[in-house]
Amino acid sequence: MTIASSDPKREVLFDVQNLEVGFQTGDGYKSVVSHFNLRLHKGETVAIVGESGSGKTVATRALLGLAGDNAVVKADVLRYRGQSLLSAKPRKLKALRGAQVGYVLQDALVSLDPLQPVRREIAEALHAHLDLDRRQTRQRIMELLTKVGVPQPEIRQDQYPGELSGGLRQRALIATALAQNPPVIIADEPTTALDVLVQGQVLQVLRGLIKGGTSLILISHDLSVVASVADVILVMKAGKVVESGSTEQVLGNPRHPYTQALIRAVPGPDTRGRRLSDAPSILDNLNATPSSSAATGEVLLQACDLRKSFKAPDGQLIHAIRNASLDLKKGEVLGIVGQSGSGKSTVARVLLGLTPLDGGSVRYQGIEWLKGSHHERRKVRGKIAMVYQDPYSSFDPRWTVARILSDVLSLYGGGKKAQQEDVIRLLTTVGLNAQHAGAYPINLSGGQRQRVAIARALAVNPEVLVLDEAVSALDVSIQAQILDLLVDLRAKYDLSIIFISHDLGVIHHIADRVLVMKDGVIVEEGRAEEIFASPRHPYTQELIAALPKLERASSFKRAA
Repeated sequence: MTIASSDPKREVLFDVQNLEVGFQTGDGYKSVVSHFNLRLHKGETVAIVGESGSGKTVATRALLGLAGDNAVVKADVLRYRGQSLLSAKPRKLKALRGAQVGYVLQDALVSLDPLQPVRREIAEALHAHLDLDRRQTRQRIMELLTKVGVPQPEIRQDQYPGELSGGLRQRALIATALAQNPPVIIADEPTTALDVLVQGQVLQVLRGLIKGGTSLILISHDLSVVASVADVILVMKAGKVVESGSTEQVLGNPRHPYTQALIRAVPGPDTRGRRLSDAPSILDNLNATPSSSAATGEVLLQACDLRKSFKAPDGQLIHAIRNASLDLKKGEVLGIVGQSGSGKSTVARVLLGLTPLDGGSVRYQGIEWLKGSHHERRKVRGKIAMVYQDPYSSFDPRWTVARILSDVLSLYGGGKKAQQEDVIRLLTTVGLNAQHAGAYPINLSGGQRQRVAIARALAVNPEVLVLDEAVSALDVSIQAQILDLLVDLRAKYDLSIIFISHDLGVIHHIADRVLVMKDGVIVEEGRAEEIFASPRHPYTQELIAALPKLERASSFKRAA
């Protein structure tokens, strides 16, 4: 497949033709990427999109000799600025990395050393290729942090990654990649799991680099983000590029069925009331999704004047929730949005009785259950179930799926045979099957693990399901399947759902009502259509304005 370019007259930096990457394992050779072509011109942004496991990261890491010790890399052509990298020695590839190509990894918290301050991380990247004295090093660190928009760089440079917000960590990671002022940056999911405002800040940094002439290879599953910065898009599936072309061509007139499915899966205002994926519905004799209008039933859960504070290490009092009140009706989906640190997750933990309150009350069907007896609390807690953001971290990796579910089922009696039957029933309910019962978490995909997490929550027969960023780290196609599943479960069990997310597109798609939180305060609430069409609070307006939109790809990019 020939890769299109926005301007073929510009200098070619990376020229890759028919790249194949495989791994030699104990079971033999396994091909992961094949027939991969890429041509990156100076000043150009090429985005690579596709679901998890499609080969995006493996292909780009192979360009720099980072595919792994047991990797087998072949290609008809693999050149950087005309020089072949196929038979390049490790020393040459090491010189290429950092000086010519900067690499921004996905998870800044994991990628940065938690035991050393940011300045030392950047200094290591500087000293890998440059001979700078202490004064020059410190000056360059300040320049880099300023370039990527880190406020108060003279203070931030001495802080550790754990002391920085997600956005600041990601900008520090970008600064490290820019240490040698490379002409090319490869950014692997740089905005994944970031709230919309922080995502916007990181994207603004990337746009500034692009405007300054830096070439960018962007790996992302977020098509809205891709639309806002890319000149050319490659769509990968099962290790192959199935479609490529300009951003306008690929997103405006997709030819391949897989690309069309990816675009249909992006949630937003135009997707309310329809399925996002091609996955079959779990509902018997019900092919349509239920109405997205707000429920009018009884109030199941009511929180009044919630207050919760935490003491920071320096002794300062942090007000996580301040005078927050909300109610949840039977059969309703209530969306809670806000940037990281706004208090969303603390509200969820308070509602489940996992975090004690400083003040206020939580009532379930009129009963103030948090102040009841142990028996009353246990009885009500079974009516409210939680699905966490990262199911892998919430599972015991040594347990099979069957044991994970049986551990919950055993709390409610029933013999071993009944539990086995219930395990299969739960797996079937969430779109899995009996074969998954014997699998371990590590053997499951991200989407399958999240389905198991939902099945575990359903094991207690809850009336309320609380989901805390449950789809934020999933690629768009798997996210679509989980959102469709939740809509089906809501219809089948008449569930009430509290859906916490920083993704406004997801909230717009699934929520009936929306609460907007900022600094522990609910600053606005209302029906989803009203909040998104006519936001009243300046903070809500800022959130919605920062949301990249797929339908305005070319104008969004040029306006930035």
